[in-house]
Amino acid sequence: MPFSKLGLSAKALEGVRASGYTEPTAIQLRAIPLVMSGRDVIGSAQTGTGKTAAFALPMISRLGQHGALRGLVLEPTRELAAQVETATRDYARFTNLRTAVLYGGTGYGRQDQALRQGVDIVVATPGRLLDQMQRGMLR
Repeated sequence: MPFSKLGLSAKALEGVRASGYTEPTAIQLRAIPLVMSGRDVIGSAQTGTGKTAAFALPMISRLGQHGALRGLVLEPTRELAAQVETATRDYARFTNLRTAVLYGGTGYGRQDQALRQGVDIVVATPGRLLDQMQRGMLR
C-alpha cells in the first residue's frame, strides 16, 4: 500500500517524496492509520525501519497549520532528540509548522528563543522538558 492511501495530508506526502521514500515500512503501515485516527500507539521496531516517520507524518498531517504547541515527543537522550527533531522538521518542510529540540548539556538561549517565537512540535529529553516547564517556558 502506498503512502498516499494512508490518509496523510498533501503537505506530509510532499515531505515523504522529498525525503526519498516510496513505500511505507511495516511499522509505518501499522502505526500511521492508528495515529491518524487519534489513537495512542506504542510501537517497537529495529533501527532504520522508519519509526520516526510512523509517528511524525501523522502528527504533521493532524496538526495542519502553525499555531500553539500541540505536539510533544520525548526521547531518552539528546542525540536521539536531535535526530528525531531533524527528521520531523524535514518531513514538515512543506508546511509552516515549527519544531524545536530541547535537551540538557547546553545553554537555554537558542531553546528559549525558539519557544518564544512559537513552536508546534517539541522534541525533548525529560530532564530539559521539566526544566523548561519549571522556568515557565512551557505549559
